Order: sequence, then structure tokens, then C-alpha cells
Amino acid sequence: MNNLNLKNLFWRFFKRLANLNLSLLILFLIIIACILGSILEQEQDNLYYAINYLNYSSLILFLGFDHVFRTWWFTLLLFTLGMTLMSCTFTTQMPSLKNARRWKFVYSKKISDSSTFDINRYSSSNYSLINFIYSLVHSDFFVFCRNSSIYSYKGLYGRVAPIFVHFSIVAILIGSIYGFFYSFVLQEITPVGEIFHLKNLVYSGFYSNLESKLFGHVDDFYIRYYNSGSVQQFFSKLSLYLNNQNSSVSTLIYVNKPLNFHGITFYQTDWELNSLRLSVNKDYFFQQNLIKKTDGGQVFWVSSLKLSENKKLLFVLNRLDSKVLICSDNGIILQEVLIGQNFYINSTSCCIENIISSTGLQIKYDPSISIVYFGFFVMIITTFLSYSSYSQIWIYDSSSLLEFVGSTNRATLFFEQDILIIDQIYLSYTDLKLNTLFKQILVLR
Repeated sequence: MNNLNLKNLFWRFFKRLANLNLSLLILFLIIIACILGSILEQEQDNLYYAINYLNYSSLILFLGFDHVFRTWWFTLLLFTLGMTLMSCTFTTQMPSLKNARRWKFVYSKKISDSSTFDINRYSSSNYSLINFIYSLVHSDFFVFCRNSSIYSYKGLYGRVAPIFVHFSIVAILIGSIYGFFYSFVLQEITPVGEIFHLKNLVYSGFYSNLESKLFGHVDDFYIRYYNSGSVQQFFSKLSLYLNNQNSSVSTLIYVNKPLNFHGITFYQTDWELNSLRLSVNKDYFFQQNLIKKTDGGQVFWVSSLKLSENKKLLFVLNRLDSKVLICSDNGIILQEVLIGQNFYINSTSCCIENIISSTGLQIKYDPSISIVYFGFFVMIITTFLSYSSYSQIWIYDSSSLLEFVGSTNRATLFFEQDILIIDQIYLSYTDLKLNTLFKQILVLR
């Protein structure tokens, strides 16, 4: 008995969730949270919010607005919205669909669905039920006949589609929560020729698991420029290794062409010029750091080489594939050299062997993407189908009269066209003429 009472209590609570106002309120709160998550920069350190949002930083951090989509209250909103949708599906839409699929034969003027149906009467001796059946079938109605009564309907998928709309939204919500628990994001800045591991986490779900046996190698990096000198595209050639085996995959990536490996996606996001590698007499090698500077909207990199206490040389370059300017400490250009070209400093042979660059990679793993994409695909299709009209027609013999009853839940004008088509098909098989088969159509909500 206690189990029965508990079950009834749960069912009553579950039915109360099928409330349109409650669903709209939750959806409104989710939209507000998404707007906040779009306006406020996410996943930044506390100092960033203290500097940029001086008066509100404490509130932002306390409420979790710095990571809106990972907060417990946002997950709770998604879960509650999913519960309201499922409640509406099982307590309202499923019974409605079951009722729509039931054969509802009529033998009298009293109809349980509505007492205000429009009914036309004709002498039953002048009309053929067989011809009516053929006319309805030709108009894509599903027709059922019992004794002298005909029941037909059309557009049942208009009743089925809203159920799948709800299921698709629930799938999207489940996918979002699943991704919240199991996804991770990393950032790696790796020089050319170096190895990187999956370590520098930006975000990780509570149950995410980094692939510790996976590592990569940056084989090459280069930049393509426009004629104006601005960057057109930058490319990285990566080799990935799993379980210390030979290269599992080696490919070229660039912006808008990421690499997907075992569900982990590698995006090209940034780049940097780190240092110059120089040689003296081809037997002594050393590196000089490059410092990024901006002047008048122009970006360039500068490295200084100290020759004595009061003298130094400056190496200046503004692109990866251009000449390097060698300048005095007061800014006078002394020489332009190419990478690999020898030049002399105080009669000593020197050479810039190469420019050491780094590629910026963003590494993401989100197992929920396929679920979310599938949910959106189903939602788009079923949303269009849900606008289809569900129409019903009853024809039955009442005494010496033939009763014709029709209803539709939307698109009254299209239903009138169906009636006219039925009329035309019927007339093509009978010499009788229906003057006005249907004058008014009640739209049932």
C-alpha cells in the first residue's frame, strides 16, 4: 500500500511538471544564463575578473558566471526542463496520439469529441458510401468502415511529430549534460620540432579522462601571406603517436581544418615567433629571444645581440619568410640578410640558421557532439512536420439521411480544398452533384 501511495504521489508530481508556464520560465532562465555566458568571458582566472569587473568580480565568481555552463544550477535548469518536456510527452501528447489513432465511428449526431461539429444532411438513397470511400482514399485519407459508418483521418504525423520534438530537445539536453561531465579542453604552445603531451588543461569535466599515452610532434610550421604582408593562413604539420608506436597519423592542419584523432580534435588557433638560431663560424650555435612589438599598427619582432658594454646589434623581422634587418643600437639599418646567408660581425662569420616558431593548438574532446547534432537534426525535421494538419471526416447513415462531419486542428483553408477535391472525385463517379458539401469547418484546438 505504501508503494502504491508513493507511486501515485510521484505520478501527481510528474503530471504537475507538464505546465507550459513552468517550461517557459525555465527556458527563459536558460536563455538569460546563455546570454550571460556569451557576454562575460568564460574560463578566465580570478585576476582577469578583478581587473575588468572591479565592482562585480566577487558576485561573478560567487554565482559562477565565470563558468556559467559548468555550474550546478545551470545543469539543474537543463535537467528540470528535460523533466517538464518528458512529463508533457507522457501525460499529454502520448494520450492524445493514442486517442487520435483510435477508430471513432459515429452513428448518431452526438459526438464525444465536440458538440459543435458542422453537419450536412442528404438523402442516403441518393449517395454511395463506396464512392465516398474511394474519394477519401484518393485524397490520402486513411479510411475505416463499419456497418454504415465511415471514419477517416489524415495527417497523423502532425500528432506524432511534437512527441519527437520533445524527445529531440531532451536528447540535446542529455548531450549537453553528458559533455559537461566528460569533455575537456587543452591549450598547447609548442615550438617546431618539439613534442607535446595533453597536460595544459583549460577545462575538464568531472569524469573526463585524459589520454596519457597520446602525444604529438610538431613537424613543421609555416605562414602564407597576402601581397600586402598580412597573414592569410598558417599551417602546422603534426604527427600523433599512441602507445609509443610509430606515427599513428601525420597531417597538415590549419584554421578551419582541424584534425580528429580517436574523438580528440586538434585546432590550429595561434602562432608565435620565439627566437633566432645563430651560428658563429658554423661551429658555435646559440639562440636569441625575439620580442614582439607593435608600432603604428605594424607588428614586428626584435632581438638584440650585445657585442660590448656600449654596443649591440638589433635583428628585426616582420614576417616568417622575409629578410632579417640587422640594425645598430640607434636604429640605423646596417644590412639585410636571408635565412642561411652568411654575414660578418667584426670580421667574424655569422649566420641566422633559422627562425624558431611555435604553433598554438587547442585540443578538445567532447563525446556529446554526435548526440547534440542528432537531436538538432531530428528537432528541425519534426518541427516542420508538427505544423501538419490533423483532419478527420465522419460519414454515417442516420435514418434516411446521410450525415457528413469534418474537423481539423489547423489550416482550415487546406481542409476546405480537401473537401472540394473529395467532392470532385465523388462527382466523377456519380451523376449526383453536391451543391455545398461543407460550408463551415470548425478548427479544434
